[in-house]
Amino acid sequence: MEMVIIGGGAVLTRDPERPFIAGGGVAAGDDGLILALGPVSRLKREYPGASFVDAGGGIIMPGLVDLHHHAYTIYSRGLTPRGNRPLRYMDILEGGLWRLDRAMNLEDVYHSASAAFLDCVRRGVTTVFDQHSSYGAVTGSLPELDRAASRLGLRACLCYEVSDREGESKCRAAIQENLSFMREAARRTDGMRRGMMGMHAGFTLSDKTLEACMEALPATSGCHIHVAEALEDTTHSLQTYGRSIVRRLRERGVLGRKTIAAHGIHLNWEDVQILRETDTAVVHCAESNMASAVGCANIEDYAKAGLTLGLGTDGFGADMLGSLRIASLLCRHNSGDAMAGEGALPGLLFRGNPSIASRFFGVELGVLKPGAAADIIVCDYQPPTPMDAANADAHILGGVDGRSVVTTVIAGKVVMENRVVKTCDADGLLADARQQAADFWRRACV
Repeated sequence: MEMVIIGGGAVLTRDPERPFIAGGGVAAGDDGLILALGPVSRLKREYPGASFVDAGGGIIMPGLVDLHHHAYTIYSRGLTPRGNRPLRYMDILEGGLWRLDRAMNLEDVYHSASAAFLDCVRRGVTTVFDQHSSYGAVTGSLPELDRAASRLGLRACLCYEVSDREGESKCRAAIQENLSFMREAARRTDGMRRGMMGMHAGFTLSDKTLEACMEALPATSGCHIHVAEALEDTTHSLQTYGRSIVRRLRERGVLGRKTIAAHGIHLNWEDVQILRETDTAVVHCAESNMASAVGCANIEDYAKAGLTLGLGTDGFGADMLGSLRIASLLCRHNSGDAMAGEGALPGLLFRGNPSIASRFFGVELGVLKPGAAADIIVCDYQPPTPMDAANADAHILGGVDGRSVVTTVIAGKVVMENRVVKTCDADGLLADARQQAADFWRRACV
């Protein structure tokens, strides 16, 4: 891998000591880390052997992190399973997603992940935390996601969704799949892959299964679980165990600094305190929550309470910049306050997400400065008004989304330049994915 300079644009560094460089550039080394920032002319003199990527006057910024994704659900796009017209959250699961993941084979896993991860690259997501489920093919599924991520050059933390819903044998296989992949990821030295213990949600996880997961979990790893996404999760825990789902998870040792709790919509004050005390990361998925009609997390209050917060897509595409805009608008709409979330929401994506991800990858993400990961994107945006460090977030919220991304660099490698994917034949990848999806739909009886 060669050195590369990305320059000729407004550099939004997310580094408090040097937040904005007008008309500057970033030099990345062959070790996947940032070497220097500054005027392009100086960078070219200092690194004469580096290739040059022209930002064309756009915004040069750190690559984005998606903290909660489900790549496999891309194969549900454009279809409604026969006989399923979901009115409730459980209809979506039982008649839709669970029905589909039972039909998946390893070829489906690979091609759906390839399409989803291509979408990540095109939308400026350089690091993804993906929770996978394919109860038609449990064993060997995470290596297929790994293969797809490697094909695109994506940084990824992967896990399998453990659940009791398909019986004890498949539940045990899911736990083992997580363990096998965690061991494999730990052996890698490139810093591009990590593993976690994936779990579905409390209402499909018995105490016995939670105990099995935690007994098997390496001390250096964490859990990735849905928490209080819908009232069903909260009600089930209260009726079955006599305690909130958050309290139950704490008692079982699930919560902690390396645990991701996706959604967190239906939380009481005790839940919020527990999540803060354990430093568990709560990941808001605004678009998915709206699509499933499960409610809206009170993110502004969570931020004021000191929770560790981030943003995810929950399989609802990979446009993190678009998700930020929707989350911001939803916060205002839900509260009736036109200023709600003004400071908190951009902080989730641009500070919270990379800070949480850095806990796992051992390299500084989400900032452009020497020694940080050379995960860099360029957005095609020509501001109609003056832009600087103080108002850059307002410019992004008002005029930039995932479709604005033209160049993506991951660990110093240019994986997309001027919207041309460099790491694979994108058209061929999507053609293969469509062909496999058609076969999958037939097998899934949809």
